[in-house]
Amino acid sequence: MLPQDIEATAENVIGNAIRAGLMIATAESCTGGLVAGALTAIAGSSAVVDRGFVTYSNEAKMEMLGVPQDVLARFGAVSEPTARAMAEGAKVNSRAQIAVSVTGIAGPGGGSDDKPVGLVHFAVVGADGTVAHVEKRFGAIGRDQVRLESVRVALGLLLDAAAR
Repeated sequence: MLPQDIEATAENVIGNAIRAGLMIATAESCTGGLVAGALTAIAGSSAVVDRGFVTYSNEAKMEMLGVPQDVLARFGAVSEPTARAMAEGAKVNSRAQIAVSVTGIAGPGGGSDDKPVGLVHFAVVGADGTVAHVEKRFGAIGRDQVRLESVRVALGLLLDAAAR
């Protein structure tokens, strides 16, 4: 069962995408498919949700989404360039016109001074090909909460992209 606000946003994303005739793809790391799960929980979502990529490992990011190895080596999996490449790769490797990506550190471990627990990078590719990036620092609010907050942000980005 989804929190009501997430379900309502997902319904709006699906409705906007249907009206605009847009297909959606997701590329997720730290959320492990929760964004795609929120979208596909909505009746009628099969009309607009093409696919979701769960690319938890760097190998999956490279193989499934075409994230360049040098981007991962230089910037790391949790970075703006990786989030952008993931979103673009999701769009290229699907039938979608809009795509969103999520990559971050949900915790409780895995953080560093440069990349603390709760750091999440998002990117969305619009139907016109423009890519927008958002960085959030949720803090050490707990793994489940970081993931839920990330779903909220990702759905908001899709909502904006579907409304353009």
